[in-house]
Parts: sequence; C-alpha cells; structure tokens
Amino acid sequence: MEALPTQLWIGGHDRSASGGASFDVFDPATGKAFIRVADATSVDALAALDAAAEIQPRWASTPARVRAEILRTAFELVVERTEDLALLMSLEMGKPLAEARGEVAYGAEFLRWFSEEAVRIQGRYTPAPSGNGRILVTRQAVGPVLAITPWNFPLAMGTRKIGPALAAGCTVIVKPARETPLTMMVLGRLFAEAGLPAGVLSVLPSSRAADISGPLMSDTRLRKITFTGSTAVGKRLIEQSAEHVLASSMELGGNAPLLVFADADLDQAVDGAMSAKMRNGGEACTAANRILVANSVREEFTEKLVARMAALQVGPGYLDGSELGPLVNAAQMTTVAELVDDALAAGAVARTGGTPIQGDGYFFAPTVLDGVPRDARILREEIFGPVATIVGFDAEDEAIAMSNDTPYGLAAYVFTENLDRALRVTEALEAGLVGVNRGVVSDAAAPFGGWKESGTGSEGGTEGIHEYLVTKYVALR
Repeated sequence: MEALPTQLWIGGHDRSASGGASFDVFDPATGKAFIRVADATSVDALAALDAAAEIQPRWASTPARVRAEILRTAFELVVERTEDLALLMSLEMGKPLAEARGEVAYGAEFLRWFSEEAVRIQGRYTPAPSGNGRILVTRQAVGPVLAITPWNFPLAMGTRKIGPALAAGCTVIVKPARETPLTMMVLGRLFAEAGLPAGVLSVLPSSRAADISGPLMSDTRLRKITFTGSTAVGKRLIEQSAEHVLASSMELGGNAPLLVFADADLDQAVDGAMSAKMRNGGEACTAANRILVANSVREEFTEKLVARMAALQVGPGYLDGSELGPLVNAAQMTTVAELVDDALAAGAVARTGGTPIQGDGYFFAPTVLDGVPRDARILREEIFGPVATIVGFDAEDEAIAMSNDTPYGLAAYVFTENLDRALRVTEALEAGLVGVNRGVVSDAAAPFGGWKESGTGSEGGTEGIHEYLVTKYVALR
C-alpha cells in the first residue's frame, strides 16, 4: 500500500488543518491507533466552500461528456486499487477483506453508473395546451453540496453521493466519519488523478462534525446537504437546513424485518438471512433486525441458522480466513451487549453466542436469540451488530403488522414460494426496499431510499441524479 494521506484535501491540494490539530484513527481489531490525520475546523470548511463556489459555474457548464469521462476514469482507478482500498477499509472499520473487496466493486459501480447518467439529463419541450406559447423544462445542477458519510461503508457511501453530484455538475465537500476518514481521503486524490478540476471535490476529515456542517449550512452558497447516518442526527440536520430551505437527501436508520413463511425454501431463507443479517457484521442500515418466522417452521429454520452463525470464523478482517470482524468501537460493543442483555432478561434464549469476546479489539460473538419478546428494546432499536433475533408468527396479517410496527421504513425481506403472497406482502410492507427470496438488494442501477423516519430521497438508479438537479420552466411565446 502506498503512503496514506494525512492532510485535508482542499482546492486540489493537501493542506494542514487550521491550527494544526489532528486526531487518531484506530484499528478496531486491536483498539489501538495506527495513524493521525488532520482535524478540519470551521475555517477549513469555509475554505473548501470558497473553492467549490468559485469553480461551480465552470463545472456546471463543463460538457456532460467530459464529466462522464472523468467519472469513468475514476471508476477504473478505484477498481485498479481494489486490494489497497479493501485493506484500508478493513483497517479502519474491521470488515473482512472479502467483504471489503465486494464494497470496492459495489462502490465503484456508482461511478460507472453515473458516468452513463451524466449524458442523459433530460428536459422537455411541448406546446402549451392553451395554445398561447410553448413550455420548455430544463434541469440544472443544484450547486455546491455537503456530503456527510458514515463509517460502515467508507467507500460506497461516498461514491453513491459523489457520483451523481459530479454527473449533475455539482461541486462537493465530503465530511467522512471520524472513524473512517482514510478511504475517502484516498478517493479524493484518485479523482484528481482522474482529471477532476481542482476545487470540485474537497475532503475534510474532522473529529467534530458540527464544526464542518454548522458554518457550511449557514452559508447561502451551499445549496444541498446529503447525509447517511442515524435518524437522530438526520433530524437535527433537517432542522438546520430549514434556515435557508436547503435541499436535502437523508438516508437514515432502519429496522428491517425478514419474513419467512411456511412455504419458503428454508435453505434459501437461511442463506438470505445470513446475507441480510451478517453483511458488514450486521453494521448496516439494511440489516435484518427482526427475523419473523412462521411458527410451523421456526425450529427447523432456527437450527439451520444457529449452525451457520456458530460456524463463523471471528478475527481481524485483514487476516485470511476471517468471516466476521470486530465492531467499530467500544461504544458500539457496549450498545450491542446492552440490547442482548435486555432481551435475555425479558425472556429471550441465546441459541448461540450472546456475549462479547474477551481480548483485544471489539469482537462480539455471532448470536442468535430465539423467542424474543415483542416489547424488547432489541426489536425496536437498530442493533448494528452480529445478533439475529427470531420471533414467531402464525398468520400473514400478523407478520405484516409486526413488520410495519416501527417508525422506520428502509428495507424488508420476504421468503416464500407463493407468487401471490410475495406480491401481496411486498405491497403491504412499509419499506423503500424489499427483497423477495434474496438477502442483498442494493444495486447502483436501482433507487435506494427509505420511508417514514428512514429518510428522504433516493440514491442510485435513474432517480439518484435527480437529487442534485433543480427544475427550471421557461415560458416561450
């Protein structure tokens, strides 16, 4: 791996933080710091906005084909650096190398997809129905964007925002999560290598997110914020965005149900549950938080799932053979342990796991909880850990009601061999993403977005670029 960047990326150049502050980045497999990076301040944030605002008109007027070619080149560079980026993500947040490589492929795809969408921004021209003129509708770049990305998918959550923003003609300031700044810092420099003009993309690692978001959102030159993270933080950002009626896209928390009906292929359902629950070690907003299983097949399903979970190899993600890495930090391990303990105290049974693993780092044993009471905290709060909770049901309507009994509405999963039931249930579920007989649904070519308190707007698909465009109507004689 090449030497890692440690400075801010502003105006196409490395830059020390104002005041010279820095902060540690930790390896969650050991709990120890392995590098220090510059700690951006409000002064740095405004410097990045100066650069973005200055070049915004020129970038917006850059031919779409040119923007597309830069994105395509960035896609190729990311793919070329797959091994380095995968190792870096494993060091920063703990995921196994195999999953990290999968994230590089997934994250890079947003750059390729939106390179293709850049040249397909369409409007319309039509006679007015009244006959008194013509209607011309165009779409233009919304303007400078603040993108705040989470730690659980350090690359893909960045490319999912940067790709459509650049394709639309917007400049971007990225504030990566404190836990995982390095991947995005490397990506910023890869874009420069791909030919992106200086100032179009800035990357500001910071230990204090409010020092970046606050002054930027108070500045009228910023035109949009896009955020992936917790619902609590998203609500605060939405409130702040009201000051200047700032355009916003929010990809927030989830509490996904996974429904297994009696007619499901149970082996397929277990495969899907492992994917939906254990992708990223359970640290995903789309993770199956609640596994609802028809009582007639619940024990058979549970036995199969327990066997798969108990067999997982736990260890540092960057070591060969590891299938489950550590949680991201000590606070997250404490949260998972508290949720599990609460469920056990309420009457749930741990069929495997149930405790942190003693030793270095933040490892939690792969866990299956059966018979979880419906009022347990773990069924109402995001787990963000390797804990599968199983609840039985008898009737289809009961399963749907349980699934929708949450303020969240991001993902849901349905396993059944009955097509009529699949269509009926997917229509009834209050979720923006539904997988039928599959546990992974994310795709750069499809819209990703939630209902209710899981957020607003869509990322990916043909819908994704619309989040970075504003509509203009021109009335012609």
